[in-house]
Amino acid sequence: MSEQCIPPDKYLKLRDQYKYYIDSYNALYQLKTENEEDLNKIYKMIRTELIDSKKFIPQNIIKDILNIIPYKNRYTKSYLYLAKLIYDDYHVKEVINVNTISKFLFYKEYGIRLDNSGDFERIRSGNLDIHTEDTIYRAIMYNDLERFIIFTEREGFDKNQMLISKLYSNTRYSLLELCCYHGAVDCFKFLRTKFNSSITYECLEYSFLGGNPEIMSECLKYKEPVTYPVQKNAIISHNIDFITFLMNEYNVEIYLEYCAYYNNLEAFLVYFDRTNDINLCFVYSSMFNIPSLCKYFLSRGADINAENRDEQTALHCAALKNSKETAKFLISRHININKKDDDGHTPLHKAAIKNSRAVAQLLISHGANISVKDKHQGQTALLYAAYKNSKETAEILISHGININEKDNNRETALHKAAHENSKETAELLISHGINIDEKCEYGGTALHIAAYYNKETVELLISHGANVNEKDNEGKTPLHNAAQKMVKKQLNFLFHMVQMSMKKINMEEQLFIKQHRKMVKKQLKFLFHMVQIFMKKIKID
Repeated sequence: MSEQCIPPDKYLKLRDQYKYYIDSYNALYQLKTENEEDLNKIYKMIRTELIDSKKFIPQNIIKDILNIIPYKNRYTKSYLYLAKLIYDDYHVKEVINVNTISKFLFYKEYGIRLDNSGDFERIRSGNLDIHTEDTIYRAIMYNDLERFIIFTEREGFDKNQMLISKLYSNTRYSLLELCCYHGAVDCFKFLRTKFNSSITYECLEYSFLGGNPEIMSECLKYKEPVTYPVQKNAIISHNIDFITFLMNEYNVEIYLEYCAYYNNLEAFLVYFDRTNDINLCFVYSSMFNIPSLCKYFLSRGADINAENRDEQTALHCAALKNSKETAKFLISRHININKKDDDGHTPLHKAAIKNSRAVAQLLISHGANISVKDKHQGQTALLYAAYKNSKETAEILISHGININEKDNNRETALHKAAHENSKETAELLISHGINIDEKCEYGGTALHIAAYYNKETVELLISHGANVNEKDNEGKTPLHNAAQKMVKKQLNFLFHMVQMSMKKINMEEQLFIKQHRKMVKKQLKFLFHMVQIFMKKIKID
């Protein structure tokens, strides 16, 4: 694209035009207060600039606010407070696409479920009180060096301990990594001096979330910022100095998809200012759901059907972020509504994957092909909706006549997909609309075979709706075989639960006892004996 079409002062003009968006989201992502008066000021800005201006709907703002929590969990209460203000003032009934831990925390704080999904029972045991109780983790969060030292001097202190908690964005954290995440510079220095704790790549990555310059500088002495999480976390920080530093000093590329997912329009504009890549910026601009931004790039010569490296168009990206207004604008400009990317996904596939129901409805109303399958797996949008538990989008697809019993290349139906991921809500929807509950896949397994291997919740649902517990796959295995095969020490209760549910319906063969006895007699004889006793009393043995 000729640079004559692009004004040299484009960044300043665009920055000024979208100042309302940039400043509002910077205030959210850079939030460092628990003071109610300060929070009310932020809320007033959001309400005035984003919601009352009719630019954004309250549900999406709540989603964006709550999805920040795993990256800045010290201020969980503040984010919950802001979300609740919007929820009450705008009489919000439902918010979708919020991460599970944030949904649970909102429920725990206010007794309100934001949607019908979410297995909160699994979350309750996820180390959720580590910041409210007197723990070493709380000491790190508040950079309380005096208290931190007391914990390290206790008998049995393990300098190599790892925290596993659902409150954080990743799975495991060392003490030094937690210091980086929280910007706890005093605790960080103490660990380095006293225990010679090693700086990992994760330390560098989390330091961009914590935002402490001393910690970042120390980490950069040992690790190069070449990993994706470093770039991602710099974008999440909404600190433009961090981002330009990485670009200037380490030639780090800005990933526009991260900019859009984490509402960092300022970083997005910096990329455009540096590269003048009109077409790529146009593709990702749709994710901000600001139609005038897309219109700007088109006015400068962008191709309406421009693609990114994955052959996705702006409409694919709009579907990923449920950007309905932008999708409507793109369709009015005759973008290819059924364009496939390099995986064979159309925008409707993307809407199903992300549960972007508003965009899904819009696409279908404008003639999107609901039956098209992807390239590698032969999956329709409904199969993806079931796999991702996108119940609302699944409802839309079913209401428009999609074949509910359609199979993929492995001959799996949407119910098989739901069973894989314990998508209980979507499974229930599929059953209510008459999906074949005992349909077999390529390997002869039903949805119950899969559910028995992976989870108990969908097992309960399937059995309660009459799934055949005696059905055998191509190897002659029933669902109970799968449960027994999966069983390990921590899953004894799961198998016992399934036995209890199944015992009134199964005609159990003698051979099963023999096979399972050989496998489990050494480690689990007592449990097997108990299982046999139950079955002998309740089940007819052939």
